[in-house]
Amino acid sequence: MVKLFCVSNSKCLSPVGFYSSLEIMHTKAALPITLLDGKQTLPIIEAYFEFNHLKHLYRQGWLKHGIEPKYCESVAEHSFCVALLALFLADEYHLELDNTKVIRMALIHDLGEIYAGDFTPKDAIERNHKYELEKQSIIQVLSKLPNGLKWIDLWEEYEKGQSAESQFVRQLDRLEMALQASVYEHLGLGNLSSHLAPVRVNPKKAYQQHKNVT
Repeated sequence: MVKLFCVSNSKCLSPVGFYSSLEIMHTKAALPITLLDGKQTLPIIEAYFEFNHLKHLYRQGWLKHGIEPKYCESVAEHSFCVALLALFLADEYHLELDNTKVIRMALIHDLGEIYAGDFTPKDAIERNHKYELEKQSIIQVLSKLPNGLKWIDLWEEYEKGQSAESQFVRQLDRLEMALQASVYEHLGLGNLSSHLAPVRVNPKKAYQQHKNVT
């Protein structure tokens, strides 16, 4: 298990730019983008090697709750399941949502963790600082792509949490965490009731709350 970390609030330089964290970030391997050092390739290939890092980056909160690395999900696995929940629940509830936007948002909502890392609520990092680090990560990865600004704007919409679609995906993000905690408990890997009890997801309520303030 690789540990990447910084020891201050400043951006921490890595072979490809920055990797920032006030806490140790545990990964399966180093950044895959380093495999392209000295090589010329297409922007989409370079971006893929960056996306691929999320397959190696553990969800840090599970490790802190005692889940062994061999059982611990990656950020990419989490994002995939959030997107599947978005795909099927948006269709089931027939909400007045842009379903395409919902699924796209779910797929990219964690791309800021490629270089910023996966912070948990218990990490000693100020919210705005976390946002800025993840935004820099998003810009570094997506700005090289055609229509990159469109995808950056979509990520910003998710972060602001003001649109019906972003509120819906935010609830699904919490729902996926609760379901994963349930999986770990059923496997006998730990007591994760703290991840289950406070999570009450209601897609219709998320949409109605948005309607009431617009």
